[in-house]
Amino acid sequence: MSLYMGLSLSFCLSLTGLLSSLGKTEYTVPKFLVSLLINIAVSFAISMVIGLLVPMKKVNDALGRKLGLQPGKIGTRLAETLVSDLIYTPIITFTMVFIAYKQATGHGAKMPFAPMFLSSLALCFAVAFVLIFFLTPLFMKAALKRAGIPMQGPGAGRPPEGGPDHRPPS
Repeated sequence: MSLYMGLSLSFCLSLTGLLSSLGKTEYTVPKFLVSLLINIAVSFAISMVIGLLVPMKKVNDALGRKLGLQPGKIGTRLAETLVSDLIYTPIITFTMVFIAYKQATGHGAKMPFAPMFLSSLALCFAVAFVLIFFLTPLFMKAALKRAGIPMQGPGAGRPPEGGPDHRPPS
């Protein structure tokens, strides 16, 4: 699931960042496509590293216990989406904007980093939140189906507490 999420978010956020810079920078089609592919690759690598370092399932389970959230409820999904967005988006956005900033200033552009980063961060937070909210259940359902985990009952669409290796008896 993390591969699908990482690739989807990397593609969409890279495209969002590049499209938001179109009026500020001159792109040829080949330059745009090369930039898009590089951004996707770097963003995907970052999201995979974060995914290895931050066990989102455990983070979300702990959040649910602390806030008394029930699996499958809209409030739970919103909270889990926000947490995921807060963990992934700032790191990926900072890196991508820093790379673009270094490229632009290396070619003589004079621009402050903070406004460039903050405007990109605000846009990427919104885009990533919507993507995470809608794509997570779809990718989770596909991953659980492939793993043979049942998809009915309370908390359907989520691995059981302790992860997918702790399946209920059939």
